[in-house]
Amino acid sequence: MALTIDKKAILPANTQPLALRSYNLLQDYLAISKFKVVAMLVLTAWVGLALAPDVGRGIAVQFISLLGIGLLSAAAAVINHVVDSEIDSKMARTRHRPVAKGRLSKMHALSFAAVIGVAGFIMLMIWANTLTAVLTLFALVGYAFVYTSFLKRATPQNIVIGGLAGAMPPLLGWVSETNQMAAAPWLLVMIIFTWTPPHFWALAIARKSDYERARIPMLPVTHGIDFCKTCVVAYSVLLAVVCVLPYLIGMSGLIYLIGACVLNAVFIYKAVKLKIAGNDEIAMDLFRFSIVHLMVLFVVLFIDKWLPL
Repeated sequence: MALTIDKKAILPANTQPLALRSYNLLQDYLAISKFKVVAMLVLTAWVGLALAPDVGRGIAVQFISLLGIGLLSAAAAVINHVVDSEIDSKMARTRHRPVAKGRLSKMHALSFAAVIGVAGFIMLMIWANTLTAVLTLFALVGYAFVYTSFLKRATPQNIVIGGLAGAMPPLLGWVSETNQMAAAPWLLVMIIFTWTPPHFWALAIARKSDYERARIPMLPVTHGIDFCKTCVVAYSVLLAVVCVLPYLIGMSGLIYLIGACVLNAVFIYKAVKLKIAGNDEIAMDLFRFSIVHLMVLFVVLFIDKWLPL
């Protein structure tokens, strides 16, 4: 049998067709920007904006505000890729990331982060307000530097403490609309803040050997998988309680309450299942469901705003 070789597959990057190089570069940019994660953050910011009092801002201005929040969030993600590149190269889940693999240099990635970060900040200054721009910048610093550079490597409570930065988008969306702080959006921040530990700990349980190899003190590495499973159950119960608070203060109605109760019942069921007979597959099932949980929860919260019962 004759052996056929795809010449395009072995061509150096600089000899590939321009269209292919451009496509590959775009894919790498999306990867280091954590596009799917940022899209989720922007969704929660949009719900925060939608729940804020109507001050007569146009849809175009609101869209640009959300884009600014998204660009600064993406810049934080890029910095995370650069700072964690050595760790990423040691973990099976992350070793193919563009910076860890060497497809993008650290300087290239940081330049990209600077461009989109400055663009996002300017958008917020012009089309939102100074308070939103400053708070979003603080969230970037909290995630990209305080969490990634210090907390992640220093304590098994890294994701608990550092989770606040990633929980800020609903507040940012609200503030972009009103230019002032309020108690209501902090409840949405609390939901994401409480959701973050069981979400990441489920992944850490399934990828414990990766974190051990990279010497990252995630909870299952430092305290054992069984203790971590107990914490996942405890946080899933706490999450269910926190998710009821928007209904209790009159921020949402029955549609949200029903949706939140169903979603959290499934979350607790999967957490208990992980505790009793958990393996890596069950841990990943909980991890994947937690993403659906947060997305659907905020969509239901938005629907409840326009179809109150």
